[in-house]
Amino acid sequence: MSTQKNSNNRPKKVTTQTLVEMKERGDKISMLTAYDYTMAQILDQAGIDVILVGDSASNVMAGHDTTVPMTMDHMIYHTSCVARGVEKALVIADLPFMSYQVKPTEALTNAGRMMKEAGAHAVKLEGGKPVVKTVNKIVEAGIPVMGHLGLTPQSIYKFGTYKVRATENTEADQLIEDAKRLEEAGCFSIVLEKIPAELAQRVTNELSIPTIGIGAGANCDGQVLVSHDMLGLNKEFKPRFLRRYADMHTDMTDAVQQYISDVKSGDFPNENEEYD
Repeated sequence: MSTQKNSNNRPKKVTTQTLVEMKERGDKISMLTAYDYTMAQILDQAGIDVILVGDSASNVMAGHDTTVPMTMDHMIYHTSCVARGVEKALVIADLPFMSYQVKPTEALTNAGRMMKEAGAHAVKLEGGKPVVKTVNKIVEAGIPVMGHLGLTPQSIYKFGTYKVRATENTEADQLIEDAKRLEEAGCFSIVLEKIPAELAQRVTNELSIPTIGIGAGANCDGQVLVSHDMLGLNKEFKPRFLRRYADMHTDMTDAVQQYISDVKSGDFPNENEEYD
């Protein structure tokens, strides 16, 4: 397992090769998002395999409706915070909208910044055929790349909706072809977002690199969720694929209200919380 200890009794570092080996063994890969040092520490110490510094920070951290507003500087800031809190997990950073779509050389420069300035271990980008040359160029420079197919949030204005993708044969066939092209270009893994479970299973079976699903069924090689969603911090987002493992919105609200009450009543601080 990826959580085994090394000779110094420290958790063994997860690498891109670790994920490939996990697929070969049939070990499922766990992946969650983080955007700051404290959350990254918690996830890492809990034993998560992969931490994604997603451009979903645009939604859950900055309050935007889409991921489009995120910039390289935003992503470098969040990724550097996360990287400082991690010992074991593989840290993957999203390349934001328009940081890789214009030309491969610009994409390589931005991917390099994410590694050098932010401390990421790999980058993730969205798309199929149009980004294959870009993936190849980044990988040739020694930077690991994770792909992302299906619902690609940076293209929301093109799609016009967050509905399930690749339900028709033409789009499904294109997705399979794109997945194979990304593997050939050097991607070490591919995220499959919001596609039919049967299609995700087929892609998973036909690739030698691991697939990470979000709304893509149980037969992917791993799963990813946005931490704010699975912890119940975000109450409004309720897609079918989301399982909430906590209700931290309620817990935090109760704690804040209790604090307010204690301050108003004079109960906080009490004599045990004062200095002589």
